[in-house]
Amino acid sequence: MKKANIAVVGATGVVGRMMLKVLEERSFPIDNLYLFASKRSAGKTIAFCGKDCTVRELTEKSIKNVSVNYALFSAGGDVSNRYAKAFVSCGGVVIDNSSCWRMDNSVPLVVPEVNGETAFNNSGIIANPNCSTIQAVVALKPLHDAFKIKRIVYSTYQAVSGAGKQGLDDLRNGIDGAPPQKFPHPIAFNVLPHIDVFSDDGYTKEERKMIVETKKILGDDSIRITATAVRVPVCYGHSESINIEFHMPVTREAALKVLHNAPGIVVRDDVQNNLYPMPIEAEGRDEVFVGRIREDKSVENGLNIWVVADNIRKGAATNAVQIAELLHRKTSRT
Repeated sequence: MKKANIAVVGATGVVGRMMLKVLEERSFPIDNLYLFASKRSAGKTIAFCGKDCTVRELTEKSIKNVSVNYALFSAGGDVSNRYAKAFVSCGGVVIDNSSCWRMDNSVPLVVPEVNGETAFNNSGIIANPNCSTIQAVVALKPLHDAFKIKRIVYSTYQAVSGAGKQGLDDLRNGIDGAPPQKFPHPIAFNVLPHIDVFSDDGYTKEERKMIVETKKILGDDSIRITATAVRVPVCYGHSESINIEFHMPVTREAALKVLHNAPGIVVRDDVQNNLYPMPIEAEGRDEVFVGRIREDKSVENGLNIWVVADNIRKGAATNAVQIAELLHRKTSRT
């Protein structure tokens, strides 16, 4: 396979560094690697495949000075909005981890195991979904194909790393009694039903993301969805309780069979032996773990599942790299 020139924008952040780790682990065929970050990080070095790579300041000029096939962005929506099209104008494809482009009708919102084919219908920008949405739809897509989803109730238990280094610092420092710097209340020994900003209707932006992104990725606006997103004192790994109503009859056994045969999923479902998904197991892994699969007898055609994944890996970095791999495999064949 021919090699590609890769840029990582936001290379010094939690997700940016994980992107580099995943690129190295998966042996992505890289010719030239370019690292970009803010002015204050310019000049730092980051090790990649045994070599030190120097971080460049992200500017219009520095983008034009390089030739990039794929630019992996993880530097926030403002940065993506300002600089993504500069890479596109220079011939690169941007895979953006922010919320900037996700609901743009001209931009595909991609999870490779779910709707990977949509990645090829891009105009230079591809959006990486929200971390909590990614793991949910990996589990939901095969069930939707088999039984057709009518309604979803999301309840999430999200790790502090979803808020970046400051979120991790709040938990670690809070254990010793330090006041929070990132969150509005202490997260150590606490639970916050509050992720991102509140809208006038009482939902948070995080909850809204899950609702609209799920519909776009599954390609079905008829699905009724509600969500409650909660921050918990866990470093890595989001957990989700997902209650689903289907149009067709569903049993636990039928759902298990579907999930066992689905890509990217590891089923952990043996409650008699205390086997169920946990963040401590998912940390450092790229799979989505599913368990506690049981019929919901309170509604017709109802099912409960418990879904866990590493939010920094599959929920961000790995999903972006997988998209780049999809594109590059196709390019290499043509």
